[in-house]
Amino acid sequence: MNVSTDLDRRFRDAAASEPALEVAYDVTESPVGPLLLAATDRGVCRISFEPEPEAEVDRLARTFGRSVLRAPRRLDSARRQLDEYFSGERRSFELESDLRALPAFQRLVLTELARIPWGETTSYGRLAARIGKPRAARAVGGALNRNPIAIVLPCHRVLGSTGSLVGYAGGLHRKRALLGLEQGELTLLE
Repeated sequence: MNVSTDLDRRFRDAAASEPALEVAYDVTESPVGPLLLAATDRGVCRISFEPEPEAEVDRLARTFGRSVLRAPRRLDSARRQLDEYFSGERRSFELESDLRALPAFQRLVLTELARIPWGETTSYGRLAARIGKPRAARAVGGALNRNPIAIVLPCHRVLGSTGSLVGYAGGLHRKRALLGLEQGELTLLE
């Protein structure tokens, strides 16, 4: 059965305004490739590179509840702020994050990560020291590797102990591009 585009849009808009919708998601284009954005009523819960909507919807449903729907309007603010970031107009995000499903250690790491300012970098070891766990650099790296909210929680700003680009779930080419953006040198990925 085919549904008209207008009917589909009206259905999604109505569903997005219902409190029963647990997660809204959409896919948007960016200079570093397509991004899957998702949010609960508490805030952004996922920004993924190389999104596979079906797999992400399954993960979101397992984590937050079965009511997951592509509802672009619920993500307008996140999309707008990301567009501003990529155009160099935004240096910090004003988005709530929903990290409730994460272990306490990972939430601690991501909370401290969010404090790294635009254009600055740190190392895994220094980030571990900042959370009071100076010997936990590898654990910090593991927590960052599973960062569910890329870009907004800027794990691209964390480098190896020698200042080298290491360990980025979105790929080192994206890490390089995001750091370049913050230095005024964004090159589009192909």
